[in-house]
Amino acid sequence: MKTMKLNFVRFFLVFGFMLISLIGNSQDRKLSRQERKEIRQEQKEVRKMEKNQNYVIIDSLLNAKSFVLQANYLQNKYGIRVPVNPTLNFLIIDNPNGVIQTGSDTRIGYNDVGGITAEGSIGLWKVHKDPEKQVYTVSFNLFTQIGNFDVLLTVNSGNNASATISGVTSGKLTWHGYLNTVGNSRVFKGRESI
Repeated sequence: MKTMKLNFVRFFLVFGFMLISLIGNSQDRKLSRQERKEIRQEQKEVRKMEKNQNYVIIDSLLNAKSFVLQANYLQNKYGIRVPVNPTLNFLIIDNPNGVIQTGSDTRIGYNDVGGITAEGSIGLWKVHKDPEKQVYTVSFNLFTQIGNFDVLLTVNSGNNASATISGVTSGKLTWHGYLNTVGNSRVFKGRESI
């Protein structure tokens, strides 16, 4: 008798759980075209608001002259792009000084991290804002012991950044990556190249 009652209780528990899952799944329905359109519109507005917030944050970083461009790619003057380690390839601006570094995980260079490190002071600093496209263009000079460099930095509200660095020679090197605050960046600065 006890086993019959126990089996009866088990049956109703299993049946109850199956019924609950059926009821839960029956509430899933496809969204109408209008509902999907409204959701997409709300998502667009959220992305636009996030871009506006990023634009303001980037403005404060550029005006404070305190940021790090960590490069995911380096590009030479012929347009050849090479993926790089962002902890070794960066541009640091920390008013009134700056650091440009290239590095490699596989070689040892002049700076002990497979490249060159140039550290110096920032010269002429010009910021151009394009609020419509939400893009900043910054041009400045960096005076180091190994030479003087002209830098042209472009940053958009999506935090995509590129910095083209040229010196007295015809060579140019472009860092493609993203901006970060000095405190939040994880970079490894090698020995200064002399």
